[in-house]
Amino acid sequence: MSEAVVNKRAKTPLACVIFSVLAVVLIIADQFFKRLVVAKVGVYEQVDVIKGFFSIYHCRNTGSAFSLFADQAWGIYMLTGISVVLGIGIFFLMLYAALNDMKLLAVAFCLLSSGALGNLVDRFAYRYVVDFLRFDFGSYTFPIFNFADICAVIGTALLIFIILFKSKYFEEFWNMLVKKRKTENAD
Repeated sequence: MSEAVVNKRAKTPLACVIFSVLAVVLIIADQFFKRLVVAKVGVYEQVDVIKGFFSIYHCRNTGSAFSLFADQAWGIYMLTGISVVLGIGIFFLMLYAALNDMKLLAVAFCLLSSGALGNLVDRFAYRYVVDFLRFDFGSYTFPIFNFADICAVIGTALLIFIILFKSKYFEEFWNMLVKKRKTENAD
């Protein structure tokens, strides 16, 4: 085995640790911001940061993005189940990308899993998600969101960018993932 291959393999477990720590730091940051809002701002209370444009508005979202399924009693259970599967599944994709020295994909998966798991913590703790970032554009109010949502959106945008503009890079990852699964299933 060449020295370059040995050095690359020696670095990849470290990449898994780094990306795992980054994911935990993002989840902790999300929970810190949410706890700060819960402690300092009453529910449905608004604190203007830039009057008429940006404010901290403490609200509770029992649904998903844009309050989808918020009025459904079963919604929180379905969303929690989806968050568990996606959050953990994407976390393992992050580790697999990091192990294979595909850092750009690892970053995308890190952001996506951090977003899903950050909101999952709220669903387990409160049975709703704490949202607090509010933007108003005249009479239109953009759906209120949180730090975990920002992570998920940036991760999704990065993944879309990779798929569209670095398709060979993504295809290499996909082929490694599928080939490994086929090999494991054959055994």
